[in-house]
Amino acid sequence: MSPERSNAYRRVMKTLQDVGPSKLLDSEQQRIRYAADNLIFSSDLSTDIEAQDALADVEALCRALVESGRWELVSADRLADDVHQCGPAMPAILQAA
Repeated sequence: MSPERSNAYRRVMKTLQDVGPSKLLDSEQQRIRYAADNLIFSSDLSTDIEAQDALADVEALCRALVESGRWELVSADRLADDVHQCGPAMPAILQAA
């Protein structure tokens, strides 16, 4: 696991600790934690369907938080990006697709 991934995981957990209780329902916090946990332990995102699904779920959650007016776009984007960075880097060929 790279330092970048562990730092991203730390940022996600810090976000949950700082704003989670006031701006996220318990079930939403659990979804974010589940995704971060799956991604941090994933070795290959291109073949890890569970991690892919968890990441997609967090991205959908972040969109819903913004659309409902509960979160600002910049905060939701930062959280989604941090969760994504918990996972392994995608090979360059897949990133371009």
